[in-house]
Formats: sequence, C-alpha cells, structure tokens
Amino acid sequence: MLTKRIIPCLDVKGGKVVKGVQFEGLVDMGDPAAQARFYNQEGADELVILDITASREERKSIIGVVESVADSVFIPLTVGGGISTDDDIRALLNAGADRVSVNTRAVQNPALITKAADRFGSQCVVVAIDVKRREGRPQWDVYIYGGKERTALDALAWAEEVERRGAGEILLTSMDRDGTQEGYDLELLHVLTNQVNIPVIASGGAGKLQDFADALSIGGADAILAASLFHTRAMTIAQLKQFLREKGVPVR
Repeated sequence: MLTKRIIPCLDVKGGKVVKGVQFEGLVDMGDPAAQARFYNQEGADELVILDITASREERKSIIGVVESVADSVFIPLTVGGGISTDDDIRALLNAGADRVSVNTRAVQNPALITKAADRFGSQCVVVAIDVKRREGRPQWDVYIYGGKERTALDALAWAEEVERRGAGEILLTSMDRDGTQEGYDLELLHVLTNQVNIPVIASGGAGKLQDFADALSIGGADAILAASLFHTRAMTIAQLKQFLREKGVPVR
C-alpha cells in the first residue's frame, strides 16, 4: 500500500511566508528558507511553495526564493505561481524544483498542461484547483488569480480534463475551508477522488489531528497539505504521523 504524504505549504508574498483565512487577511509567517529547513528536519515528506500573487500581478515566480529553499532541503519541492509557459517551468526546475504547480494559466490555456507533460513528464506537472461550493449544492466552481476571480468551470469537469491532458497530480483547495481549521471538505474530496485516477492532495481546513485522518480515509486523498497549524507550531509533523499510524494509515 502506498504511504500517505504530509506536505507543509509555504504561501509566499513579497518574499515572505504568509497565511490568511479564505485567502484574505494575510499575516507574515516568516522567511521561506528558514521555514523550509525546519520542515525538512521535522520529517515532512514534501514541501509546496506557492507565490500567491504572481499571476494577479502578472510577473514571474520567485526564482531566488526557490533557489534558496532548494538549497535548504532534501525533500521534494513543488513550486507554483506566475507560470505561463513551458520555459517558465524549465526555469523553476533548473532552480531546484522537482515539480511545478499551475493554476490560473492552466485554466486560461489548458494546452499548457499538455505541453508541459509532454516536455517534462507528467510526474513534474501538478495542477492546483481552488474551488468554492455553490450554495446549497454539492457542486464547486473553480477560481483563479489567487481566489479572486470565479470561472465558469465546474471543479469535477476541470479535474477530469487536467487528468486527460497529462497532469500527474491535483492540488485541491477548498476556499470555503481555507484557514478556518474546521476540517477538510470531505464531500468535495470524496467526490473528486472518485472522479480521477491521479493522486489528489487535500488542502484547506485542517484544525485537529482527526481532520487529517478523515481527509485520507473518508475523503480518499493521497496526501494532505496544511499551513497554519504547522507554521504556528500548534501541531508537529511527528505528532501527526504518530497519530495516523495509530489509526492504521500508512505513512513514512
């Protein structure tokens, strides 16, 4: 049985790690390289860095931050933000990223996913999907530009398309739950993980140990991503892994 992965996320703005609630009210959480070194020592399985304003500000991702973090850790590194072309992807891979995460530009130009998968391999391509639930219904809309703009895309249909186009993994964030510590959207996870055959990383809402176990067992996620709990040291990765082992969840 494949082990489940624990992934801290570094949302970066202006060269600093930040965190908010439902993509708003961002608070400075420190230096990316320092946070990355801490998580490397803590036993994180991977690390995600998202330059959360790059697409909205129409600029490239933070190559310097990526290089600094890549020099600080010995675990797989996924980087997203401001990626418009396959040359942008190549630059991030050359800077030390193991995978890239595309979101806004993938929605605007789905061929980017196909081209990237063909050029670099599906294992390098993660598609991040930020979603909000439609009121009163088990349906979710896709948002871009760091959650600022709603699209006409249905989350489940978009997930199926990105898989067809060659994405190797989906990073699924519930904007309704982001930063709330109320638990992952298990209905969203369960429905979407049953729609696709590629791994899904659950993001948005972790507040207690059981939330992680539920996302993996009930939601069917292959990996769990969190930020606030880890950044504030309210929970350690070692504590989480021990809890999951006791629940019978295979972790490294």
